Amino acid sequence: MIKIMTEIRSAIIVFAVIGVIITGVSIYFNSIQTGNNISFESVIIDDSSTKINKLNFPKAPELRGINGYINTEPLTITDLEGKVIIVDFWTYTCINCIRTIPYLNAWHEKYSDDGLVILGVHAPEFNFEKDYKNLKAAVEKFEIKYPVLQDNEMSTWKAYKNNFWPHKYIIDHEGFIRYDHIGEGAYEKTESIIQELLNERSISFGINIDITKDMVSPDETIDVNFSKIHTREIYLGYDFGSELGNKEELIQNKITSFSVVENIIPNKVYLEGTWKNNRDHVELMSETGKVFLNYNAKAVNIVAVGDSILMVKLDNTLINNSISGKDVNNSKVRILEERMYNLVFNEGYGKHLIEMELKGKGFKLYTFTFG
Repeated sequence: MIKIMTEIRSAIIVFAVIGVIITGVSIYFNSIQTGNNISFESVIIDDSSTKINKLNFPKAPELRGINGYINTEPLTITDLEGKVIIVDFWTYTCINCIRTIPYLNAWHEKYSDDGLVILGVHAPEFNFEKDYKNLKAAVEKFEIKYPVLQDNEMSTWKAYKNNFWPHKYIIDHEGFIRYDHIGEGAYEKTESIIQELLNERSISFGINIDITKDMVSPDETIDVNFSKIHTREIYLGYDFGSELGNKEELIQNKITSFSVVENIIPNKVYLEGTWKNNRDHVELMSETGKVFLNYNAKAVNIVAVGDSILMVKLDNTLINNSISGKDVNNSKVRILEERMYNLVFNEGYGKHLIEMELKGKGFKLYTFTFG
């Protein structure tokens, strides 16, 4: 699965009924295309006697407007000429990005000595993700050792004409984009492309490398069956329209008091207490409050900010440790850092009611995501 930039997400919703757009989006998801409608995902020839025609492949754009560097000194695509490069657009609260990181870490460990360089281009979705300290903490949390670059103004994102998190572009040793992949999955195919391009590089340079055809298998990966997730990602805030089921009207930049909820419709967020509707989140203005959601999935995550304590209930009972998310301790979550929090990790997929009882004025809720 993927996260789509806000403007693209809105356009898809508005024009989803137009068959031409649906067809176009379908083609784009399979592969990004050049102006000549040639896919990056073309056949790679592993044959030293065959000259590869690269006219069908675009040259990789240069990095632009980078605000900060982690795990590296300042660098450019030009500096890395002769290397095989993965440019990975990500953002640290994106669950889809987070689930791909173990593979990126494993590829860095396995192939960096053979000429692979991974560049994690961090293009923030929320303002707090622009903070260098927040990003550095996330890089440490996810044990990322490859270079991470801050693209706070989305300059490199725009240079690559990207609209998705995560999105990986693989660049060969001569600077051509030879393959790209949007979203999670396709790990074996992506790794096979890495291997082919590294072998192609070694032949070009007349060097010997020993790359096994075995694929990496990181221990910390999470398998997700997207066909069994029936609640889509939910965004709060007036930029994203109404995701609330309350009868009270939520007005832009205004404070509203929400009453006790009795009938909770699936896949709608319900609030209790006094809340403010901000651009990309809702903010608790009273000392206490509640959030309810009837969902259908296995795991539940939230992106949240603000010094507060959450008491988590599942199906009207305090959540127990066997199905608690990794950020829950004895049914409680302490919100301190500006990041994603894992609340529920059930044994199987299904319908459940989650209730968050909040203590702490200033708690900000941005999104619900699912696994």
